[in-house]
Amino acid sequence: MSYLWHTKKFFSGPASSIWNVCLALCCGPGPVPVVSQRISARKGCLRGTSALEIGAGVSLPGIMAAKCGAEVILSDSSELPHCLEICRQSCQMNNLPQVHVVGLTWGHVSRDLLALPPQDIILASDVFFEPEDFEDILTTVYFLMQKNPKVQLWSTYQVRSADWSLEALLYKWDMKCVHIPLQSFGADKEDIAESALPGRHTVEMLVISFAKDCL
Repeated sequence: MSYLWHTKKFFSGPASSIWNVCLALCCGPGPVPVVSQRISARKGCLRGTSALEIGAGVSLPGIMAAKCGAEVILSDSSELPHCLEICRQSCQMNNLPQVHVVGLTWGHVSRDLLALPPQDIILASDVFFEPEDFEDILTTVYFLMQKNPKVQLWSTYQVRSADWSLEALLYKWDMKCVHIPLQSFGADKEDIAESALPGRHTVEMLVISFAKDCL
């Protein structure tokens, strides 16, 4: 958990100044730093918005969004209390008492999900990990879209198989997806998206929203 202390220290300056420490101590290059870089690049648009991070874990994207002025709620599975505790520790160690933590289990309509206010942005780092979870995630996102049809899901994922696709599920749930080139927000760097480890490590940045033309 030492990374959390360093995040607190470095967030006293510009949000983008955390990279060297966070990337080394948090997770290394990959989906979490990519979506966090997207937040940093668009920090001027985040102030005053409402943002929910799903599958938050150590909550780097949500912490960054809060430091950029968004009203943030962190969430992880209600069935994993240790993950929720990690979210709370991230808030405490980064001096963010105003950030709420809630338990949300993908695909379940719970009291906490019903009580959530409308969101402008949903943050998700590598939640599309297991194909059996894909529809449960989109079901939860669809429910949130009913509260604010203009909400966007900012999601990153690591490509693990050419056979895995969201296309059919997005069509089923009346959503559209735009791929955001990593170079457009400075995430095409070796210390952010790439890895020297063997195997496939391609990271994609997606913005998912309602497909309806009238929105």
